[in-house]
Amino acid sequence: MRVTDQGEQAVPAGPKALPHTVGHRERLRCRARSAGLNHLPDYELLELFLFRSQPQGDVKPIAKALLSRFGSLAAVLAASVEDMMTVRTQDLKGRTKAVGMETALDLAALHEVAQRVAKEPATRRPVISSWTALLAYIRLALQHEPREQFRVLYLDNRNQLILDEVQNRGTVDHAPVYPREVVRRGLEVNAKAMILVHNHPSGDPTPSRADIDMTQQIIRAARPLNVEVHDHLIVGREGVTSFKQLGLM
Repeated sequence: MRVTDQGEQAVPAGPKALPHTVGHRERLRCRARSAGLNHLPDYELLELFLFRSQPQGDVKPIAKALLSRFGSLAAVLAASVEDMMTVRTQDLKGRTKAVGMETALDLAALHEVAQRVAKEPATRRPVISSWTALLAYIRLALQHEPREQFRVLYLDNRNQLILDEVQNRGTVDHAPVYPREVVRRGLEVNAKAMILVHNHPSGDPTPSRADIDMTQQIIRAARPLNVEVHDHLIVGREGVTSFKQLGLM
């Protein structure tokens, strides 16, 4: 209770308002338990994961900065550790804070877990009979990859996956491919068939003239060795293009 200069009693002072961050973590966890994780917006779902990487402090600005920088939750997880660590935000006192190595590694690990889970259905059955699962896996792996990447799925005589191997990583619009090396590696792992896969960081999965020519070179190199090229898939943010469906092979 306060006393005025005239000795009169004043209205008791109310409690000082606490920062909105106080108790935020527990409130968010309670909401996740009661409403379900699927009802949380992307930034809050990302916050929940960041609680483990950063046991103290407000992680909401970091979650929102990551989503703003990369555009979506999927793109955040697919970003490289180096790119994630370029993200900056400010705390309540205006101090600049960067996404640290530990946080970036945790997010990259989450993306790797998601890829392995998506890959499982495509490896348990012949790839041809689990085509939908295969497409889901390669989209998750490559849809937001910022640089062009060329990989080969090597299959056995039952069309089951032997090896998913990145042959080359390149620039934003080119990854070098060496047809003889692609086929040689297939012989090393005793593959009987291959599915070629690469991404277009531009987002448009339309095959280029160079893509078509390279595919034909690999087919010609593999044919004398009785190794079949089932398809060439191009992944972009707009979807996946199949050379076989387009009649390009």
